[in-house]
Amino acid sequence: MIELSDLFWLLALAVIGMYWWHAHAVKEYALQITRKRCQELEVQLLDETVVLRGLWLRRGDDGAVHWWRSYLFEFTATGDDRYPGSVEMLGRRVIALELAPHRLN
Repeated sequence: MIELSDLFWLLALAVIGMYWWHAHAVKEYALQITRKRCQELEVQLLDETVVLRGLWLRRGDDGAVHWWRSYLFEFTATGDDRYPGSVEMLGRRVIALELAPHRLN
């Protein structure tokens, strides 16, 4: 027989799974946008990854509360140096994408 505590744990597991799935989708979108921006600026995205730096709840322009995420990445313009960059997401929307000043080819 199913008890109330079993339903609670099942619901908790489902919520954690849904959050993980959504967070993974947002991270993949941030990586896709970062790749595109690096191609536009003719720089190379190093390690082909973005790393979560911060996570917080924040109110958007629409008045609703969304997850704010900040990701870090590194890129190179000449192949010799590594430069930092960051992308900030509010929900599934990019609110900032910055690349550090770097030497041109």
